[in-house]
Amino acid sequence: MPLFELKSEIALEWVPLVEETLGLLEDGRLMVLEDKPSARAWIAGYFERREEAQEAWQRVLAALDPGISTPIPEVRELADQDWRDSYKAHFHAWKFGRLHWVPIWERDTHVLPPGDAVIWLDPGLAFGTGNHETTRLCCERLATYVEERERSAPLASGPRPERVLDVGCGSGILALSAARLGFQHVEGFDNDPEAVHVSLENAALNGLDGVVPFFAADLVTGLAGREVDLLMANIQADVLMAFARELVGAVAPGGRLVLSGILSIELETVRRAFSARVPTWPVATRTLGEWSDLVLDRPAN
Repeated sequence: MPLFELKSEIALEWVPLVEETLGLLEDGRLMVLEDKPSARAWIAGYFERREEAQEAWQRVLAALDPGISTPIPEVRELADQDWRDSYKAHFHAWKFGRLHWVPIWERDTHVLPPGDAVIWLDPGLAFGTGNHETTRLCCERLATYVEERERSAPLASGPRPERVLDVGCGSGILALSAARLGFQHVEGFDNDPEAVHVSLENAALNGLDGVVPFFAADLVTGLAGREVDLLMANIQADVLMAFARELVGAVAPGGRLVLSGILSIELETVRRAFSARVPTWPVATRTLGEWSDLVLDRPAN
């Protein structure tokens, strides 16, 4: 089946605002592609019909800040090979700690060191590949969490006992990465049923069918009655703050809350919102590009 690519170039300075706007539209077919070496960026989308691409563009125009300059997009039909190649130009293998995130087309060539683990990614299934700073921040926090736990309480063998929850799972990359790192109790949920479907597809791609339960829920129902050791939420800042009570309430004593999807210019506002609710929880942050994360550790007692 042919696919139609929609593409309109934008200035790099508008990337964070455009990404936030596309997130509000909740259309997983739309994204921002950024090529840092050439300092260029585009609003892009991939659709089964030309009409769908044109309708999506009208929704983008209606939602964008009027000050953002967006040329009339090119909409072109892609053959299967063109579709694959368009992704290869933007998605590359990367690693942190002992976990690798690798495009599926590099499966036959990627060399995995002994003791390391891998998550295979197909951007044709989902756009959450870890190439975006917000996802990468979460992935690196996950790997760091494992290293800390192994130093403080090394396991002789077997699965890790800590409970992990991926809130707003998107493509499922965070939950699947946790499962690959040996966590036995991992779950993920999203308010978009299509995201749940994509997460299940990515689980199958990695031989993790049935290992990680993914389900559709909003932040209230998805967090109700839960208490986990590691909660990761890569969601935009205003939503994180609106549901701060539910998020901190789902962290077990001694557990960790990892928040991402926060523009660096929003970080202090988000930090104040959460610190006001849990003032005794130690806080850490990191910045990658124009994005930051916020990590809060609940005291064990």
